[in-house]
Amino acid sequence: MKIVLLGSGNVATHLAKALKAKGEEVIQVYSPNLNHAKLLAEAIEADGINDLNDLEQSADLYIISVKDDAIESVAKSLKNVTGLVVHTSGTADIDILSSQIKNAGIFYPLQTFSKDKEVSFENIPLCIEANGENQLTVLKKLAAKISREVHELNGGKRKVLHLAAVFACNFPNHLYALANKILNQNGLDFQIIRPLIAETAEKVMGNLPENVQTGPAIRADESTLNKHLSMLTDMPELQNIYQTLSNSIKLTLK
Repeated sequence: MKIVLLGSGNVATHLAKALKAKGEEVIQVYSPNLNHAKLLAEAIEADGINDLNDLEQSADLYIISVKDDAIESVAKSLKNVTGLVVHTSGTADIDILSSQIKNAGIFYPLQTFSKDKEVSFENIPLCIEANGENQLTVLKKLAAKISREVHELNGGKRKVLHLAAVFACNFPNHLYALANKILNQNGLDFQIIRPLIAETAEKVMGNLPENVQTGPAIRADESTLNKHLSMLTDMPELQNIYQTLSNSIKLTLK
């Protein structure tokens, strides 16, 4: 299968490498930044371009892997292609493609990606959707090549999944950053709480998270909660977050 990749970010980088490793041919990489396009293109032996007018028009598959706000404008350049066009967003509707493109679909990998950290696509859930049975069959076969976790989800369920992923991934990581801020301001190193983070993550691999909740809020330890809030007096934004999350945890007791 000849594939054109529109995007050169974290998702595009890992997806391109996974496809190439399974024998698929990514022939072209587009990015508004030519250096970014060429950097990824060279890694997978493709051509890098930064002008949508130079897109190969006869590819079998076009993967749009850009920020959600840019999907529609990129898709407009693909109105005349006959190949299947997909995007990799967790929240953008398929209509953003199918309203102007005959063969459209979704190819959404549920994972957090960083360019400098390798991941195994075999264990990454791939969520697919298409505007026709033939298109869906193509995506199923391609997804099964690189992942053991392929899920056919409609737009509504995919959006719910993405929302849950923000709570499970993005928010906790931000809380780690806030914890690091508190530690740094008091001459402590983030390394000291890494084992705690690892143990917390390990627990939910085999249990429902609500069944393994710990801490002063779940114990209704008001004395400790008040002491912590007092310690955050000079950081009202963190104090508000602490209070909001503690109140949310307390609700599980009722």
